[in-house]
Amino acid sequence: MIIDKLENLKNYASLNPLFPKVVEFLQQNDLNALEPGKHEIEGKDLFVNIQMAKGRTPAEAVIETHNKMIDIQIPLSDIETFGYTQRDQLPEAEYNAEKDISKIPDLPADSYITCTPGMFVIFFPQDGHAPCITGSTEIKKAIFKVKV
Repeated sequence: MIIDKLENLKNYASLNPLFPKVVEFLQQNDLNALEPGKHEIEGKDLFVNIQMAKGRTPAEAVIETHNKMIDIQIPLSDIETFGYTQRDQLPEAEYNAEKDISKIPDLPADSYITCTPGMFVIFFPQDGHAPCITGSTEIKKAIFKVKV
């Protein structure tokens, strides 16, 4: 997991061959102006989902993991807290290969981190994360999905 300011995302470009395309997309697009939905950048290998997501309490948040994709999550309208648990500390869970997700409900995260608009968090396949913990009823956010 990495948490930092958006202006520093370029410093992590060498971690994945598609990360420079994320940086380029951010330089050329205003995420707040994008309509909700999926915006393809490099087909199924790199895209961004703009979401209006329901805010959750820590108890309501569901830990998830991904096998094939890295998440770069960016809160746009409000602060967002994420639960975090190392994947190797999580119980086995059913994997949905089509959606590349395993969900582990009813399990509190080991720790929590908070991002404000202007920040990002990167979750790799080894990072269990519980998104959308916020004081708001709804949050606008961007989730870049990057193939491992």
